[in-house]
Amino acid sequence: MIKELLSYVRPHRGILVIGGLLGLVGSVAGLAMPLLAKYVVDAFGQGGSIAGPLAGLTVAVLVGAVVSAGGNYLMERTGEGIVLGARRRLVDRMLRLKVADVDRLKPGDLLSRVTGDTTLLRAVLTNGIVNSVGAVFMLVGAVVMMAAMDGVLLLVTLLVVVVIGGMTALIMPRIQRAQQEAQTAVGDMGAVLDRALQAYRTVKASGAEEREIAVVGDAAERARARGLQVAGWTSLAGVATWMAVQLAFLSVLAVGGSRVASGALAISSLIAFLLYLFYLVAPIGQLVEGAVQLQQGLAAMKRIKEIEDLPAEPVAAPAAPAARVEERSTAPERAEPVGVRFEDVVFRYGEDRPAVHDGVTFEVPAGGLTALVGPSGAGKSTVFALLERFYDHQSGSILVGGRDIRDWPLAELRAALGYVEQDAPVLAGTLRENLLFAAPGAAEDELWSAIARTRLDDLVARLPEGLETPVGHRGVLLSGGERQRVAIARALLRKPRLLLLDEATSQLDAVNELRLREVIAEVATETTVLVIAHRLSTVTNAGRIVVMEGGGVRASGTHEELVGHDDLYRELAATQFLVS
Repeated sequence: MIKELLSYVRPHRGILVIGGLLGLVGSVAGLAMPLLAKYVVDAFGQGGSIAGPLAGLTVAVLVGAVVSAGGNYLMERTGEGIVLGARRRLVDRMLRLKVADVDRLKPGDLLSRVTGDTTLLRAVLTNGIVNSVGAVFMLVGAVVMMAAMDGVLLLVTLLVVVVIGGMTALIMPRIQRAQQEAQTAVGDMGAVLDRALQAYRTVKASGAEEREIAVVGDAAERARARGLQVAGWTSLAGVATWMAVQLAFLSVLAVGGSRVASGALAISSLIAFLLYLFYLVAPIGQLVEGAVQLQQGLAAMKRIKEIEDLPAEPVAAPAAPAARVEERSTAPERAEPVGVRFEDVVFRYGEDRPAVHDGVTFEVPAGGLTALVGPSGAGKSTVFALLERFYDHQSGSILVGGRDIRDWPLAELRAALGYVEQDAPVLAGTLRENLLFAAPGAAEDELWSAIARTRLDDLVARLPEGLETPVGHRGVLLSGGERQRVAIARALLRKPRLLLLDEATSQLDAVNELRLREVIAEVATETTVLVIAHRLSTVTNAGRIVVMEGGGVRASGTHEELVGHDDLYRELAATQFLVS
């Protein structure tokens, strides 16, 4: 973990060295102050001029303050850079994780790792490490000066400090463990709150505000309890440091007083020694604080590493930058449509879960419209998840364009697919940003063509700022049907070789459903369209309909053929008044 921590420091080591050197210069100036104070006392005792020692003391104070301020600024600046780098690295990893791993993680906890855990790294990697190095230098310098004053008093001081320091070292592992539990508790609280916010309208409509407030409150209480554990152990370490200095002071005062009385030690040397002893408070405190921050940083690093150690998908090709209309006089050629074949595919979402696909076999010809129908839980949406390689099947084979899906480079495979999810998610931002999300390089005429094909032109005309109108968090300012049409237009702009539509008309009224059926039929003349439909009216004109049930394929054919020889399909059609 320490090696991982230092990997975040490496890009900033130059600035850290400069900041550390400034801190050391400030420390040297501080080390000179007790010695100058001794000269002042001696000058008083001898009746000499104190102007020189006082001037030197003043210069030491000013130089130490200015240099230390510069070093602290560099540390803070570097700390912000480290946090930025850590957050970028962690976010980069999160967005490349496999869907299966993200599904079992909690969004609120992931946010906590990006915000809270990376902030802890800042303290340990700047103040924690650099200040500890400076503290060691100050400590060594003070010990050398104290040894020059009186070796006996130095031994008394070191004996007390070593005993208390050993006790403090035993506390550090407990601080790390408590900090890790505290960060986990904060992540759990974020996950609970995220759950309520994601279903905010449902919470309101269900009158569940008080229950959700109580649930989040309980999570906050658990986070507080873990935080108190950290505070308790940290306070104990701080008290041990304070006790070490106080006991050392009392011991030095007792032994030093007797040595002054016996004439073995000058009073000015005892005063300077006591000043150096109090000067030890800062470096010892910094070392203890650095050790505490190190334990906190190690706890945060473990949580960050949990994400970084998860397997990631291959890096996808970067999206093309948005192009001006004049830069693209002609639209790119549309790639040839591809067919799909499932051969005895077996898939389950976990080793202890039942098979969702149990020997699924069917074929989708290149070009035209093919539909997947069947009752809920038959495994229809899983077909799309496997085609997008959100999950990998356990056995059998899936061919896209006559090529095994595992032989396709992931970025190339997904570039060939257009996918409209069942809930048709819309992101916060403008309508234009949402439409161009999957094809940022699309030309203006292509954008307006997709808008017209999906009957979104009326919406654009109605919005106060047209395409530049913000649509709200998750598209809350759009209706369900509008969000669905935005998702379809977004997929069409991608110019897919295979278009996947999961319940593409579930939130459309009859008029817009009819219009969208015309769009789907038109698109099916240019590419392969695979549709999941519960409303069979959407797909009665499909060239091929595959009926799924219980994780397998029970029949396939045209609407008329299936009505004639498949009982399940005939029952589904009858309940929707498509047959008598």
